[in-house]
Amino acid sequence: MDYNGRSLKSTFWFLIGMLLPGILLLGATNLHAEDWNTLRQSMVRDQLEARDIRDPKVLEVMNTIPRHLFVPKNVQVYAYSDRPLPIAEGQTISQPYIVALMSQLLELKPGMKVLEIGTGSGYQAAVLDRMDVETYSIEIIPQLAKEARQRLSSLKYAVEVKNADGYFGWPEHAPFDRIIVTAAANHIPRPLLDQLKPGGHLILPLGRTLIFQTLTIATKQPDGKIDVAHHTDVRFVPMTGKMRE
Repeated sequence: MDYNGRSLKSTFWFLIGMLLPGILLLGATNLHAEDWNTLRQSMVRDQLEARDIRDPKVLEVMNTIPRHLFVPKNVQVYAYSDRPLPIAEGQTISQPYIVALMSQLLELKPGMKVLEIGTGSGYQAAVLDRMDVETYSIEIIPQLAKEARQRLSSLKYAVEVKNADGYFGWPEHAPFDRIIVTAAANHIPRPLLDQLKPGGHLILPLGRTLIFQTLTIATKQPDGKIDVAHHTDVRFVPMTGKMRE
């Protein structure tokens, strides 16, 4: 018998993964490395593998990155839960599944150059870095950019972070093999398409920025033509700056 497509065994572990953070909350200040490891393994098994995440590198990377170090202390115990979490400045860190899905859809290969728009806490950038790609990330909010840069550096992630409006990309490091936008947009910024290599992919949540969006993949053909494919419905915080004009 299945429960929403899951076997009884996977459903059991899924429920354990959902309940465990609440149980641990009682002693959150005393969590040890093995507790975080248990939560992280449960996240990968029940939220990623149990769905449609099949890229072995994505699964491996997300099973090693300490997500709890990328969220505020008051919500750390929920870091591996199946939900987005608030970070600061009205922003959020995406739920683990969305991070994994976007990373998988990028079809990354070692050595690629990747641009992220919307650093946030730095978690997605950390995932990209451990996927063995050259990672650049832009964050429009100064304080978030500063904190993410410090966090990534202290945790030994080789990510270059810039405080700027991601709408305009990062011309000094263009062209990019892949571009990932982690905030809702009502159109695909032309500068980002211009900075995408032929054959490259750009992924972003596209649609009405204050309601729901569609996870969209734009692929640049050798002749410069842009092919667009729509994947699934999502909901992100809106992109600011030039996008709002």
